[in-house]
Amino acid sequence: MTRTIEIGGITLAYEEFGGGDPVVLVMGAGSPGRVWRPHQVPALVAAGLRVIVFDPRGVGGSSPCPEGFTLDDLTDDLAGLVEKVAGGPAHVVGTSLGARTAQQLALTRPDLVDRLALLATRGRTDAALSVFSQAQIALHDHRVALPEEVRAALGALANLSPASLRDEIEAEDWLAILAMAPATPSAGVREQFVAALTGFPPSVSAFAAITAPTLVVSFADDRLSPPHLGQEMADAIPGARSETVAGAGHFGYLERPAEVNRLLVEFLTGA
Repeated sequence: MTRTIEIGGITLAYEEFGGGDPVVLVMGAGSPGRVWRPHQVPALVAAGLRVIVFDPRGVGGSSPCPEGFTLDDLTDDLAGLVEKVAGGPAHVVGTSLGARTAQQLALTRPDLVDRLALLATRGRTDAALSVFSQAQIALHDHRVALPEEVRAALGALANLSPASLRDEIEAEDWLAILAMAPATPSAGVREQFVAALTGFPPSVSAFAAITAPTLVVSFADDRLSPPHLGQEMADAIPGARSETVAGAGHFGYLERPAEVNRLLVEFLTGA
């Protein structure tokens, strides 16, 4: 059942599953918390964890905040959720922009993070992030409505591994899912991509201040957060463990869920 909570003057929609030590899952730009439900939620609940998923501001049932926000705002939202819903501290797992929010929380509020898992993360910007984010912003600003076929094609090229498109049946399923993306990004999603361009420290070495045990998971065929950027983060964070999942793109947690879930369960439970 979806619930809501007021944090810092905005509404966040969230769901809880299972029992045990709390783990908060943080989704990337443009995606609601329900994306975690098919694969990660069942695996983590089966491992004896209390799983909390939520819609970051800008998407789903949370405040759209079309006036704009930054990575710091997203981090404050996450801190409030960990404190008020999870009862903090909690394990925190994030992907893409959600991973950047999670690692920022570990820097600014180390008291709230038990274990930190970062999927498809980065500690600095690059051309791929800039051009992809600016493209999403331009689609909204120019009111461009992409046809289904274009949305599917661009979504596949940006987010999937070629391995996911080799099987004709699997490829058809993926393309049908990607075609259901909104024709034009909403105002809230636009601001998420603006936020994705903010909050980078002067150097990746700043993340050496993270004290939580950390797992960095990169995806071998990720075009938006390539593995070398994840490795930079793992190298910067003291004692961080680094893993790369083969045959997976930016949506690796959906493309190769069994492998991602195995890594998460082992790390979060010490199994």
